[in-house]
Amino acid sequence: MTRKVTKAVFPVAGMGTRFLPATKSVPKEIMTLVDRPLIQYAIDEAREAGITEFIFVTSRGKGALEDYFDRAPELESSLRAKGKTALLETLEATNMDSGAIAYVRQHQALGLGHAVWCARHLIGDEPFAVLLPDDVIAAETGCLSQMVEAYAETGGNMIAAMEVAPEKASSYGIMDVPPSISRVLPMQGMVEKPAPGTQPSNLAAIGRYILSPDVMRHLGEIEPGAGGELQLTDAIAREIAEKKNVYGFRFEGQRYDCGSKAGFLQATVAFGLAREDLRQELDEFLVDMVASRHAAE
Repeated sequence: MTRKVTKAVFPVAGMGTRFLPATKSVPKEIMTLVDRPLIQYAIDEAREAGITEFIFVTSRGKGALEDYFDRAPELESSLRAKGKTALLETLEATNMDSGAIAYVRQHQALGLGHAVWCARHLIGDEPFAVLLPDDVIAAETGCLSQMVEAYAETGGNMIAAMEVAPEKASSYGIMDVPPSISRVLPMQGMVEKPAPGTQPSNLAAIGRYILSPDVMRHLGEIEPGAGGELQLTDAIAREIAEKKNVYGFRFEGQRYDCGSKAGFLQATVAFGLAREDLRQELDEFLVDMVASRHAAE
């Protein structure tokens, strides 16, 4: 019987240098997409998928991220006194139960694999999810919920996959999978940032994983890989070689790379247009802006 996934790791130790100077004092994960921080989208997706234990791998300067999930008694009291019930409910959704969140420190920036490995004592011998908050996915059913449903049938390990253009493959970890239109694809291997023209498929791994505890064992045994960092990809490759139980999963939804400025802006527009309270005004602004640009050309 496949064990239920109830723990999730959120690697949030990065410095967010692509967003300087904003990230000089504000952790990238609490930069707002419309009116919610990036980390809230990841937390909400995890909650929907049945996650009850949330493990944040942090670093120095992330105090504001930890404070975000704490209660704000003075603010709650003020809103309650003013009868702002809707805002109170919105605020309530950001609170986490005592003991639901754990924080571990990554003292050196040694890669995604090392960040995940830092949570090993809290994971123990259980399967776990990994969510990268930079990857925001708009979907009717959350990406992780879709994966959990598929994982219940396959067990093993599962990685979210999306199709990318050939010229962009060298920016991703690319899956070696048999040609198929299936949503669940057995992986034969994975190549990290392949040289142009050498990619084994057009399916790229993105920031949603369901992993077996054996991946933690592999992370503790492998040597640093590309860039002198401990690569999660290398540990997953070991799991493929040993057990052939790693699957790519074609999810339904649109992924936005909020680790880049362009991707963050694209997500802001898309999520703004999806909001009934913002759609008309934003749509009119965008139409006017495009018309003005065409007129000026």
